[in-house]
Amino acid sequence: MSADVLSVELAGGILTLTLDRPEKRNALNEALIDALHDQLDRADVDADVRVVVVRGAGKDFCAGADLAELLASAEQSPEENAHGAMHLGELFVKMRALPKPVVAVVQGRALAGGCGLATACDLVIAHAESRFGYPEIQRGFVPAMVMAMLCRAVTEKVAFDLVGTGRVLSAREALEIGLVSRVVAPDRFEDEAAAIAVGLAGASGTALALIKQQLYAIDGLGFEEAIRLGAQVNAIARATPDFKAAVRQFLETK
Repeated sequence: MSADVLSVELAGGILTLTLDRPEKRNALNEALIDALHDQLDRADVDADVRVVVVRGAGKDFCAGADLAELLASAEQSPEENAHGAMHLGELFVKMRALPKPVVAVVQGRALAGGCGLATACDLVIAHAESRFGYPEIQRGFVPAMVMAMLCRAVTEKVAFDLVGTGRVLSAREALEIGLVSRVVAPDRFEDEAAAIAVGLAGASGTALALIKQQLYAIDGLGFEEAIRLGAQVNAIARATPDFKAAVRQFLETK
């Protein structure tokens, strides 16, 4: 299954969404954002989807917003631009709210909104030669929405350095500051990315959903509140069929 701007494949519980505008370095235009919204809605309700993988066609993951659309928006009213910006912002919110893991598989450049798209995913698997950054300042622009993810991934000082200078990081530098999950050598990149997705697809869906929900709910909570939330999630997890079956199987094989 494919669309003009997004290629879609479902196999083995893994829904792979490939940004398919390689001639534009997979820049995010309105049509591509629409297509991503549609597929995340599908992933939410389709029991056959256990994991979502987001990647880019060609040499790069995503160069950010489509500059032609961005320039045209300069003639719109602030209200119109806020509405348009939230169309992308709601995509980030939807990715975090989806009760299934979302994995970014990043090769080449992930810049500006493209870096934000990767950071909005639960896991970021980076090719050793990939690059990450927020160079909007160099175009007189502000990486406004993506800072919501950036400030949750790195320290305040590091975040300002990235958005204030626009410098681009190597994959190893991105790993060191917490912007990506793993960096994989070129000769193992495809195999390891596939193995991670397969492993997630084979794990307990209810446990992963609870982990994801709790992980992001903790942000902003005080220590005692976070512990109380953990106790509630713990109690829910003990009552799930997946937990009962796994413990029963473990005890029977001892």
